[in-house]
Amino acid sequence: MNPFKRVLVVGGGIGGLTLAVALGRQGIGVDVIEIKSEHTVQGVGIIQPGNALRALRTLGLMDACLAEGFQTDHYVMYDAAGAFIARVQLLRIAGETIPAVNGLPRTALHRILTEAAEAAGARIRLGLTVSAITSLEDGVDVVLSDGAEESYDLVVGADGIRSHVRKMTFGDAYEPQFTGHGVWRFTVPRPPEVSHQIMLYGVGVKAGVMPVSPTQMYLLLVTNEPGNPWMTPDSLDRLLRDRLRPFTAPVVAAIRDQIGDPSHVIYGPIEEVILPPPWHCGRVLLIGDAAHASGPHVSQGATMAIEDAIVLAELIGQELPGETVLSRFMARRYERCKFVQDVSRQVGRDGNIDDPKACAEHDSRMRESFRDPKPRPHELRMAEPI
Repeated sequence: MNPFKRVLVVGGGIGGLTLAVALGRQGIGVDVIEIKSEHTVQGVGIIQPGNALRALRTLGLMDACLAEGFQTDHYVMYDAAGAFIARVQLLRIAGETIPAVNGLPRTALHRILTEAAEAAGARIRLGLTVSAITSLEDGVDVVLSDGAEESYDLVVGADGIRSHVRKMTFGDAYEPQFTGHGVWRFTVPRPPEVSHQIMLYGVGVKAGVMPVSPTQMYLLLVTNEPGNPWMTPDSLDRLLRDRLRPFTAPVVAAIRDQIGDPSHVIYGPIEEVILPPPWHCGRVLLIGDAAHASGPHVSQGATMAIEDAIVLAELIGQELPGETVLSRFMARRYERCKFVQDVSRQVGRDGNIDDPKACAEHDSRMRESFRDPKPRPHELRMAEPI
């Protein structure tokens, strides 16, 4: 008999909704509560590498994502002036016939997951969070923010980098840590010539351009931001244009000329959450950014949340004892997620070198390294089964 018959998922983002789909299809009762009062998401686009597509295929959702996105098998690297560095062929992790990467509007992914979760029987309630959690031997009692009292067999904190569940369960010791970098995002129309991902490296700054639909692409800019300064919302357009000035490459210059409304610019500090194992206490478990947030440098943050959900649901479906499910989840997820954090951190440091000479040396090393067509080590690791 399955010890998990009723599950509360705190957080209606990528990881939480994926888990609701996977559990709901097994006939498990799932409540999803989301503190936002509307189905709104922050962000412009999601890069779905092959292991994300492979995981979503297990739920029958890969094709819907591909239908609304834009696929590519490679990216091209340039310096800030547009001089060619290397062309990188990406590994087709999801299968020989599935493109390596899918770019997708963030709103499209949220809609796909929400509709699938509701179709699977999950109850999604907005404007709610938890105000109290009491762990029992074989379950959890919770008090919701509307005063309602409920009992569950498992509570999953999928409530993001500033997780309320993490703080309630583990205290203040594992707050997000600033990495020294900030990330800027801005969506523009996609010209026909941008049919793949582009990365451009300057001194102390790097930019990426990624198609996310037949008509749209977005700019991603990573900058060094010592001291983690506050960016006032009404200044984001000006600040982004200023930080793009080192780039004279035509593709970036064209985007810079389109930046006018500060409300369309999204900025956030790049932070990590370093939570040692286990990510659970009693029958309360953290997944996704709540447990292991990382930088965006290898496009694996959302994918790790999806994989967390798939693995957890798979283990719950095996009707194992509760402690066995949680311990096996940690055995399968901790090292993989830590690897993504470590690689992303190093890529972030290498890509934002602020010494001109060291930056030029880095570009030269990349030219040499990427002459070899073999897949990159982190791609090979992500190709491994979850």
